[in-house]
Amino acid sequence: MAIANKVETFLGTGRRKEAVARVRLSVGTGKFTVNERELENYFMTELLAQTATAPLTVVDMRETVDVIVTTLGGGYNGQADAVALGIARALEKMNPTLRGGLKKAGHLSRDGRVKERKKTGQPGARRKFQFSKR
Repeated sequence: MAIANKVETFLGTGRRKEAVARVRLSVGTGKFTVNERELENYFMTELLAQTATAPLTVVDMRETVDVIVTTLGGGYNGQADAVALGIARALEKMNPTLRGGLKKAGHLSRDGRVKERKKTGQPGARRKFQFSKR
């Protein structure tokens, strides 16, 4: 009975606004999949793809790890930031010595800014109805 070689995977979760990204990282050839699609086919603009892969670029591991991402909620910008945070957390689990470089580049901190709720008696979160003195 043959036992298959099990590749060690590292998990990381990233969140931004309403977006959540679950990242699986393993040693490989640089394959990057987001929701079962290639990175370039999912994040259509170059800026979003760069944002998502920024932690890999900082530690120079873009071609040495395979990344599989499942993301849902939010828009493409939020998802790209969530993917970046998930990758950074998975990289830290993979190799704790990378923490310094990732932290210095700001990839390990979660961006807590979310949409502010609309208040009653106002047309939006901060906007007020026009005031008329007379």
